[in-house]
Amino acid sequence: MAKTPLNTNSGSRPRLLGVRRVAARLRARREAAGISSRVAASIIVLTLLVMAVSLVPFVKCHLQAVAVLDLVANQPVPKVLQKIVSEPITTQELTIATSQGVIRARLYVPEKHPAAPALVVLHGVHHLGMNEPRLIAFASAMSSCGLRVLTPELPDIKDYHVGANSIATIGDAAAWLSKQDGGGPVGVMGLSFSGGLSLMAASDPLYRPAIKFVVAVGSQDEMSRVAEYYRTGEDVRPNGTEEELPPHEYGALVLEYENLEDFAPASDLVPLRAVLRAHLYEDLAGEKAAIAALTPGQAAEAKQLMDTTSTATRDMLARAEAKHVADMAGVSPHGHLKGLTTPVYLLHGEGDNIIPSAETMWMAAELPSETLQQSLISPVISHLDLDGAQPGALDRWRLVHFFALVLRAAEKQ
Repeated sequence: MAKTPLNTNSGSRPRLLGVRRVAARLRARREAAGISSRVAASIIVLTLLVMAVSLVPFVKCHLQAVAVLDLVANQPVPKVLQKIVSEPITTQELTIATSQGVIRARLYVPEKHPAAPALVVLHGVHHLGMNEPRLIAFASAMSSCGLRVLTPELPDIKDYHVGANSIATIGDAAAWLSKQDGGGPVGVMGLSFSGGLSLMAASDPLYRPAIKFVVAVGSQDEMSRVAEYYRTGEDVRPNGTEEELPPHEYGALVLEYENLEDFAPASDLVPLRAVLRAHLYEDLAGEKAAIAALTPGQAAEAKQLMDTTSTATRDMLARAEAKHVADMAGVSPHGHLKGLTTPVYLLHGEGDNIIPSAETMWMAAELPSETLQQSLISPVISHLDLDGAQPGALDRWRLVHFFALVLRAAEKQ
């Protein structure tokens, strides 16, 4: 029987074809995987670049905030940060016509960015007004970051009178700067009682279009509650607990000075006002001379007014408050914030004994959640000074972050 020769190719060819198919599939998968890896890598790189570009302004604002706070606190700015707050600035002395009369103002302009975004910064109750050193330092630092900063002088506030007229002055100043800015809204930052008045200006339909956002620093929510705090050392929080802190004499003295006719006979008003004015102005020589010019009866009245912790003086303060309930309501944001749509940033010193921090809690509780952008009660500051009691690193970071958010809001067109 003839043997059939063994055909070695008949069985190996299918196996070889199978191996080639598998190899082709693997190669195709490797190539596909290679392409996917390159695409994925490109996507990751692109994403990181986009994130870096988007984060650069935000990181810059935080670094600027650190530098600004150092400058305001008269601390040396680290060399690595000096370049971001080193833009030369020029200042212009201005007069602005408002519905309350012509006021003085100063405009800080970064030389390389004359059309930079604009911010109004309003002084608190201080006789130096727009020339108050802390205000000048802050406005200069903010402008060196690339903002135009307007510091209007509020005549009533400068003369220790917290009245509703200043609301119109603030609104008119913001509208003036808005007009210079081509009609776009501008940021407004109010310090101390000016912060509460700025919120009231923003709630007024007449001024709302000119105001992009409001920053209230150490401000009042309800003036009658603040006045009561000056007598009792207690301010009720929204949750019903009480903030207890011995009040600074300054607050009660401002109320006395503002309504002196409630505390002394008409014949004694002029000499007593001279004493209080010199004391509030921290003019020791002037105060000594004013006291020397008093009659014995007037000297006794002055001594009584200066003793803001005595029962007799606090009783007089209570009677004066009762007479001016409507006036105090007219300078209180309380009840005006629920419908406010302008973005708001609230900052208060934890140890503030001129306007207690509970006031910011009240404002934060009333503002709509979409309106309140940030609220911070910080141990780093007292009233308007960076002299809080031993703040920690996290406290400092929170304050830096707050100002970074404000800088970012101001820079947005």
